[in-house]
Amino acid sequence: MTHYVEGMGNPFYSSALAAANRGWSVFPLRPGAKQPALHGEQHCPRTGDCSGGHAKWEQRATDNPLQLERAWEHGASYNVGIATGPSGLVVVDLDLPKNSKSDMPDGMATFQALCERAGQPVPSTYTVRTASGGWHLYFTTPAGVRLGNTAGKLAPLIDTRAWGGYVVAEGSVINGHIYQGNHAHTVPLPQWLTQALTTSPTPQSPAPVPQPGRGSAYAEAALRNETANVEHAPEGSRNTALVRAARALGRLVASGDLDRTRVEEALNWAGISAGLRERECASALTSALNWSIAHNTGRKTA
Repeated sequence: MTHYVEGMGNPFYSSALAAANRGWSVFPLRPGAKQPALHGEQHCPRTGDCSGGHAKWEQRATDNPLQLERAWEHGASYNVGIATGPSGLVVVDLDLPKNSKSDMPDGMATFQALCERAGQPVPSTYTVRTASGGWHLYFTTPAGVRLGNTAGKLAPLIDTRAWGGYVVAEGSVINGHIYQGNHAHTVPLPQWLTQALTTSPTPQSPAPVPQPGRGSAYAEAALRNETANVEHAPEGSRNTALVRAARALGRLVASGDLDRTRVEEALNWAGISAGLRERECASALTSALNWSIAHNTGRKTA
């Protein structure tokens, strides 16, 4: 692995290089925020990284020092995002209850209970304390396993980030609070956690999802338009716009004109760009898409 030296006297740039030194792919986030500081598909210039078509943050994330230098020269106070999938990472996100007066245990306490139930110690791995007081536990991805994001699959207030997800890196600052890491070695994801994340419980009312077909021009236009509607939705109507878009596009998933994963990724990115939390996006998308697909499977679209 090639190691890069700190430069420009910029702590955010240094944080980006530190992550790159671990072999992780990073990209800039908006200053003081968690949203990507990258153009959306609607504003793509189709040049540079996007010369072959619009490249999203997961595709544009890099550990190339020259690209990182250019990014942080352009926006010196950009926070740092780590694309977990391309970095070979699974990050367990342990949150705090939204209500500080709640008796509900926080994500760390629940995770410790899960470890005890599995008869395993709490893993000692690279850990970052988040700006809100939660924790990010970093693990390397098991060989031959491709994991996606989860929201509450392991337990309440416990999410995971892998392919299709990212985390805010150590050294970033949100609301004046810095993400602080323990500089430990990143260990492999424990087998019991791998099993828990790859086991799919049978849902009570599964929504059938047909195999994706070849997208039509109409479907592609609908995806672009609905994504733009969510991305530019004003505060107070963002969740409603996300649900409306998911229900509209769910009809095209049911007809086989759009791939569900592609729809989820596009709307999730748009929701985060608009200012919604990723947890909010995931919950709303799953519910709205399941409803739309279940109510439109077998019907012909106009």
